Formats: sequence, structure tokens, C-alpha cells
Amino acid sequence: MLLKVDVANTAALLKTLFRTGLILATLYLLLMGILSFQQERLIFFPEKLPDNYAFRFEEDFEEIFVTAEDGTRLHGLLFRAQEPKGLVFYLHGNAGSVASWGWVAQTYTALHYDIFVLDYRGYGKSEGRISSEEQFYGDVQAAYDHLKARYEEKQIIVIGYSIGTAAAARVAATNSPRLLILQAPYYSLPDLMQSLYPFVPTFLLKYRLETFRFVEKVTAPVVLFHGDRDEIIYHGSSEKLRPHLKPTDQVILLQGQGHNGMNENSEFRRELARVLKEVE
Repeated sequence: MLLKVDVANTAALLKTLFRTGLILATLYLLLMGILSFQQERLIFFPEKLPDNYAFRFEEDFEEIFVTAEDGTRLHGLLFRAQEPKGLVFYLHGNAGSVASWGWVAQTYTALHYDIFVLDYRGYGKSEGRISSEEQFYGDVQAAYDHLKARYEEKQIIVIGYSIGTAAAARVAATNSPRLLILQAPYYSLPDLMQSLYPFVPTFLLKYRLETFRFVEKVTAPVVLFHGDRDEIIYHGSSEKLRPHLKPTDQVILLQGQGHNGMNENSEFRRELARVLKEVE
């Protein structure tokens, strides 16, 4: 009798485990399906603004519209400094719009640099939506070309923050700006995904965003800034990028800095002023 009970209990346990495993496998496959077909929604978090939205910033600024290769209108803000030494071409992070990112301008105008902040497709007043990595890069290049017609390229500083770092590195690699600065850069999107979600197979990612491939082709000086308490893009990403840099390039670790708010960090501002002075 005891043997029969044990067999019955074992069979029931195996049945339960099988059902649980089936449910977990189904949920996993569902999650992978969402990742495969909805990657833009998992990577980009745009804030859309109405066409008549009125920006309110203390700095003098101009709204700039750029036409992408496929006719899509992209939007950005150009902030002007007094007696500008050049232009900062700024690619912001994956959330918000220039309505929230425009506040970074004061960090750069205080150092006598004009700054252009671009909104990617679907962000702010920019039309369309991001649908491929090459389109993302193409839009950034179109905006860079527009600003390059107004500023000498030797006066342009390219800066990318977080999701904007791969595009910033690429535009610096395929053009000739004075300097490239990356704030909280990732080595590549697959590498970042392995850090955040190790259960996700990286072959599913159609967005590779391989910063490491671009920085090694940049002829201008390159400076990386990373917070040692970055909770999203692990600061080892910048160290991992170091072998792809020139011997004269710099990696600066900011003590106590998380992922957000780097432009307000006093240590960052001091180091930024030093770096800009070195290339003036």
C-alpha cells in the first residue's frame, strides 16, 4: 500500500512540475516574441509634443527642423551662448524630449558653446517613429549635416548620453568633429542586455548599437564619462571600451554618480571645462 501511495504522489508531483514548466516555457516564448517584434517599445520611450508646444528656457534658443532622407521632419532646439567658441551637437537618452533635455543647455552655454539638442523620430515634435538602426543613424547624420552647414566642423563637439552614445560615436567616426564625448556609454546593446537581462538571447536583438565598433574609427579625441553608481549601464562598459580607444583618449569615472543627472554633477562640469579647454 505504501508503495502505491508513493507512486501516486510521484506521478502527481511530476504532473504538476510538467504543467508549471509548460506555463513558464509559454510565458518565456511569449516574452521572446514581444522582444522580437516590439523592440522599439522596449528601447525607446519618447515623449510626444504637440506642434504648437511652447518651450520655456532661460537661454536664447531657436527651433530647428531637419528633413530626413525619406522626407520625415525632425525637430531640435539650438541654444545660443554669448561669444560662442563652437557648437555642441547633443544626442540625448532614450526617454523624454527636448522639453526635458533642453535644461542641459545651461551646462554648455556657460562654457560659451552653442548647443543643438536633437529629438529622434517620434520624440517631441519630430515626426514618424524609429523602425531600424540604420534609420536612426541616418536621421542623426541628416541633423549633423544641417548643423555642419552653419558651423565649421572643426568647431563641433559631438556628445551622446546613454542610448545616444552609439549614434554619437558613429557620426563622429564618419565625420570630422573636433571632439567626441560619451556620457554613460554602453559597449553594445547585446552586452548591456546580457548585463540587465541575462536570460534574453541576444541573437533576437535587431538593434546592435555597437559603440565599440565606432569609437575605434574616431580620429578626433574621445572622452568617456561614467558614474560609478550607474544602475542602468554598468560602469564597466566604459572600461570595456578602453581597448578600442586611442592611447591619448580618456575614461573618467565620476564618484557617486548614477545614470541620470550627469550634466548637473559638479565633478563632471569641472572635468568637462578642462577637456574642452584642451581642444580649444
